[in-house]
Amino acid sequence: MLSSVVHDPPQTLRAIDGSTDMKKTYRGSCHCGAVKFEAELDLSEGTGKCNCSICTKQRCWEAFVSPEAFRLLAGEQNLTTYQFGARNMHHLFCKTCGVHAFSSGNIPELGGAFWAVQVACLDDADPAELIAAPVRYFDGRNNAWEREPAETRHL
Repeated sequence: MLSSVVHDPPQTLRAIDGSTDMKKTYRGSCHCGAVKFEAELDLSEGTGKCNCSICTKQRCWEAFVSPEAFRLLAGEQNLTTYQFGARNMHHLFCKTCGVHAFSSGNIPELGGAFWAVQVACLDDADPAELIAAPVRYFDGRNNAWEREPAETRHL
């Protein structure tokens, strides 16, 4: 399944705040533990929240990583994917518990191919790291990824 969601040649995402790269390998999982992954990321580079319909309903809070910085460790057979609209994202869910731990996408305005890891699914992220992580907002509802929505308090 993951081979079907790999996109065009990987491009590195632009750093949100231009900070120095201090990547750390985080482990994450779905609720039941059937799906496990690793992602190399620097939370101080920033995280993202979007106002598109699915992100709003799920209250997504994501950290973006390049395809080479994401590794599925277990549970590929437990994953199912959902797409809608422009179909530029693969929203992957655990078939057992329903948790959406990560997505893959390819949005040129965000730098090309990427994985979006749900920050809440990072099992070993320290709360202080999450509190300090900058948040950038995206206007996915209007397919204007380079813009911040007018209102973000509900995200």
